[in-house]
Amino acid sequence: MNPIRRPEVVLASTSPYRRALMERLGIPFRCEPPNFDESSVAADELSPRLLAETLAIGKAESLSRLDPTAVVVGCDQIVHLEGRILGKPGGIPQAVAQLEAMSGRMHELITAMVVISGEQRFAHTDVARLRMRRLDRRRIERYVESDQPLDCAGSYKIEERGVVLFERIESEDFTAITGLPLLALTRILAELGFETP
Repeated sequence: MNPIRRPEVVLASTSPYRRALMERLGIPFRCEPPNFDESSVAADELSPRLLAETLAIGKAESLSRLDPTAVVVGCDQIVHLEGRILGKPGGIPQAVAQLEAMSGRMHELITAMVVISGEQRFAHTDVARLRMRRLDRRRIERYVESDQPLDCAGSYKIEERGVVLFERIESEDFTAITGLPLLALTRILAELGFETP
């Protein structure tokens, strides 16, 4: 008797953090960079939540079109602070400015995930609320120098030293904060016939 052949799982991401989270499920998968131009989305016309969801859809669809038999997982994260979206800083001065703006305040970290399997589509969005401790400029500069969060929206790596910046985190799924909501993904993959250990 031949074993049931499951479709290939593709994570539409090059993030080492998402890869590490995905590995925790014990399901074979591969990572591919999404073939999606994020600048094609009119970000200023969408709510932060809808923007994250639109970007996750675009990433998943870009690879699903290339391999319609695969199960493709696309994700995106948006940091939302009092009406502003904080992107990847790109440089040290911008990272320091973002962290100064968030110091002592609550912000939202919106993680959107879309899973496409043929004609089936599943979506999940987690909205975490994080309150940053009050931090002086010296402490912020020291953090930026040590963690180099220049490629992270909001200028922090919570999965690294960035966790010390926070006094409170509210989330239904703590793995969503680091980029991939495993509780929802496990449920979706189970619906598609995958078994986790």
